[in-house]
Amino acid sequence: MANPSAQPRPRIGLLGTGPWAARTHAPALAAHEGVEFAGVWGRRPEAAAELAAASGTRAYDDLDALLAECDAVAVALPPDVQAPIAARAARAGCHLLLDKPLATTVEGAREVVDAADAAGVASVVFCTLRFAPETARWIEEQRATGGWYVAEARWLGSLYGPGSRSAYAASPWRREKGGLWDVGPHVLSVLVPVLGDVTWVRAAKGPDDTHHLVLGHTSGASSTATLTLSAPPAVAGASLTLHGAAGRAELPAWSGAGDAYGRAVDALLAAARTGTPHPCDARFALRLTELLTEAESRAGAH
Repeated sequence: MANPSAQPRPRIGLLGTGPWAARTHAPALAAHEGVEFAGVWGRRPEAAAELAAASGTRAYDDLDALLAECDAVAVALPPDVQAPIAARAARAGCHLLLDKPLATTVEGAREVVDAADAAGVASVVFCTLRFAPETARWIEEQRATGGWYVAEARWLGSLYGPGSRSAYAASPWRREKGGLWDVGPHVLSVLVPVLGDVTWVRAAKGPDDTHHLVLGHTSGASSTATLTLSAPPAVAGASLTLHGAAGRAELPAWSGAGDAYGRAVDALLAAARTGTPHPCDARFALRLTELLTEAESRAGAH
C-alpha cells in the first residue's frame, strides 16, 4: 500500500530537443529518482515526440500546457531562445534549471533574473565544473585555501578543428559566438568563486574564434584565459592552474556531464525547498553574461 503521507515527486519538464538535450538532459531526468519527468517540448514537434518516447514520457505541442503541469523546467535551448522562454516559465511559477550561457545579451539575462525574483522561483545554471564532483570539490578546497596570486586557464576545443564530426558543430549560435561564449562560462565559473569577482577585463582575438582574456579579481589576483572551439584536435583539452602562497593547484579531470547534471537537479530541488539561492544561479549567470559581453567588446576594439 502506498504511503498516504508521502510527498509527490516534483514534476520537471524538458524544453529543447537538440543533441545536448538528448544526450545529457533527458537521460539524467529520466534516471533521477527525486523527480517525475513530466514531458518534453521543443520547437520541432517531431523531435519532441521522438525524444519523449525514448525517455518514457510524453511530448507537448503547447509550451504553456507543459508549464502548467510542472513544478520546474530544464532548459536546453540556444541562449537567446532560452532567456525569454525561461522568463515565461518563471512567470508560470516553474523553478528553473538553465544552461550556460544564460543569454548573449545583458538585457536577455536580466529578464530571466527579474522574472525569477518576481515569481519567487529558484534557479540553477548548469556550469558543468560546478557540479561534477571532482571539480566542485576542488573549487571549494581552493576557495578555502586562498592566497592565490595568478591563474592560467586554457580551454582549447576542436569543435571546428580539422576533421571534426561533432553534432554540436551544427549549432548556429556556437558558430556565431565561438569559444568565448561556449566555453568561457565554464572557465569563469571556476575563476570567479576562487579568486573573487572580476574588477577589470582586457581581451584580444587570436586565430579563428580564439579569444585571450586577462582579468583582475577582487582578491587582488589576476588571471588569464585562452578560449577557442577551433583548435587542432591534437592539442584539444582544458586546463586551469592556480599559483599562490600554497604553491600550484591544477584543476582535476572530471567525469561525464550526466552525473553532474543529476547533481544540478539536486541543487535546484534544494534551493526550491529551502529558499536559499544556489551560488550558481541565474544572477551568477547574468554576471557571466556581463563579463563576456565586456570581453567581446574589448576584443573587437583591437
